[in-house]
Amino acid sequence: MTTQHTVRGLSIIGLIGSLLCGTLALAAEQPGSSFEGRHYRGRGDVEYLRLLETARRMFEPDPEFENLSMLYYPAWNGLVEGPTWDAWWIQNSYGTTYSILPLLQEPFVSFLQNSQDLWFDQMGDGKRVGAKPPFDWVAPDGALCDAARPGWIVYKQGDGRTALHDWGMEFTAAGMVMQGELLLISRDPGAMAHYLPKLERCAAFIETRRDPANDLFLAGAAGNLLAPSYAGWHRPDGTYGRAYLTGLSVTYIAALDRLIELEKLAGRTSEADRFTGLRESARKGLGPLTTDEGYLIRSLDPDGTRHGVYGAPQYGYFEASPNHDAVALRVVDDATSEAILRKIDSLPGLRPHDFILPNYPGYDDMYEKPGGLWAYGTWVNGGHWSTCEARMILAYYRTGRFEAARRSMRYLLTFAERFRMDNPLTQCGGDVYQPNQPVNLTYDAFGPPAAFMRGLFEYLYRADGLTLVPHIPPSIEVLEQLDPVRFGGKQLFLSIAGHGPITSVRVNGREWRSHDARSVFLSHADTPPSARLEIVLGSGESATPGLGREPVGSAVPPLEAGRVDGSGTLEKPVARVREFSRRMVAAGLGDTYEAAHARLILDCARAWDQRQAMQQDGQLKPLPETSQAAADQLYTQTLTRLSEGLEAWMTSHGDSADPKRRRIAEFWRASAD
Repeated sequence: MTTQHTVRGLSIIGLIGSLLCGTLALAAEQPGSSFEGRHYRGRGDVEYLRLLETARRMFEPDPEFENLSMLYYPAWNGLVEGPTWDAWWIQNSYGTTYSILPLLQEPFVSFLQNSQDLWFDQMGDGKRVGAKPPFDWVAPDGALCDAARPGWIVYKQGDGRTALHDWGMEFTAAGMVMQGELLLISRDPGAMAHYLPKLERCAAFIETRRDPANDLFLAGAAGNLLAPSYAGWHRPDGTYGRAYLTGLSVTYIAALDRLIELEKLAGRTSEADRFTGLRESARKGLGPLTTDEGYLIRSLDPDGTRHGVYGAPQYGYFEASPNHDAVALRVVDDATSEAILRKIDSLPGLRPHDFILPNYPGYDDMYEKPGGLWAYGTWVNGGHWSTCEARMILAYYRTGRFEAARRSMRYLLTFAERFRMDNPLTQCGGDVYQPNQPVNLTYDAFGPPAAFMRGLFEYLYRADGLTLVPHIPPSIEVLEQLDPVRFGGKQLFLSIAGHGPITSVRVNGREWRSHDARSVFLSHADTPPSARLEIVLGSGESATPGLGREPVGSAVPPLEAGRVDGSGTLEKPVARVREFSRRMVAAGLGDTYEAAHARLILDCARAWDQRQAMQQDGQLKPLPETSQAAADQLYTQTLTRLSEGLEAWMTSHGDSADPKRRRIAEFWRASAD
């Protein structure tokens, strides 16, 4: 982050069910134990199942945990990095966004797209001027940014010696990955027509840095994703130039993977072929960036000097991001993935608190000497970033390191339970970055729980369909994921049982033959609109003995009158939203964005209602006094902001040329009566 900054809830039944399950789990962790939650249920490793349930709770209004709804920002009807960071960053959002996208539902899908539009609507065009001085750079066409908000964009990393800094090279590639993944999941023709030219411009920008002699990509200082830790090539004359940045190759290959599939989906065969050629040559270029042990270095100077060869007398650190990203995003094959993870396993200094650090030991090639913010363990030199941990967890799942994923989620809860979901984490991941704030909240911090869920099935979206690659801990005997997975306009409900290779798959009770021992392929054309998948591993029995039952807590009780806030000031707007929601459902418009936004407001009100009840009953461990007040304020502030955002959105519908939008606007007006 730059330093330039201004400063569906659980039902009562579901809450009781979750509390009971938690109590039972403490006494029943042995094989054969069952867990029933609102989002996950299964048999076997109850603690792991309970961690999955907790991870999912963080993405909906919840009476106990900070959650994604608290990052809503009405100024752009989207998500914000955090209360003390009022913009949207590429590197900070990368791990969380990529990981949660398959499970994300409206209105959060629209919120996220509105936030990413801050980058794509203001992307470099060779003319547009960035933020006010000293950030008033004019970026090349196709360049994305470090961070943006309406009418304000910082094209380079804005911290450190910015006169040295390159454009956001790896920022641009990561932005392509996120937007490409979002489009492949939605499969929306209108959205693809809008964003595909922008993604092609991004690719053309990155291609300007390809060296045709070796198919590597040149980037200068702060051109990496976790900038500005990377200084580029420190020339013999003391100046800084461009070097071959491994992270740029890795992230760009992942971006091309998605761009190729989008071109196929759009019927642009020649463009798909062109980008396929560029991807394959870029993949071959990874050879000089790979050590004899099989892991990736950080960068290669034009004179042949390697940075990031662990144990070397100079530049002898291990660089984590390009390595775990190459595994998480399938840029490298299985054998290389295992080699990378073996190297990470051999370096306990990389994970002193179970969270991955960007490097170990400290850098000896920054353009600043270590100290202060640049000291090892504090910021971009050895400080922890949850956006990176998300991609690390995906790498754990791909290579079967489930215990490492479990330890990560456990450690995250030590911050979540104290309302301290801050980023970065100082002391090599041991403490929050802003300890003087009464509570901490950042979008980055939701990356580990998102990855803890995505890793179960990986989700490889392609032009012709979706491939599921199950990675289920062997300690789990049966697992049901009760929330839908998005696949175009279709929804998938997944369950799995047994251990070993995939032996059978059923979709809505019928045999599904499109699978092998490791994966299941779902063609978009053949998948039903609502598909319940049962995957059986080895000699396992039916994956879903309770298939068809409603999840625990699905009944939603009414709000308790007079409890929405302490003063009653939110009662009237919540009552209006409730009436609007009723009218929308009655009119058959319950699946619209507007109805989803309204439901989110009601869920937030319900979570706040439940929180107050739990506090009165002594069911929540109290926070320190100032933190308690600030935590409670997050709930009422979220309600207020979501209500303001819906009001602004509905007001904009009044003069719409779209009859459906005008009708929705009329429902909104009528709900005030």
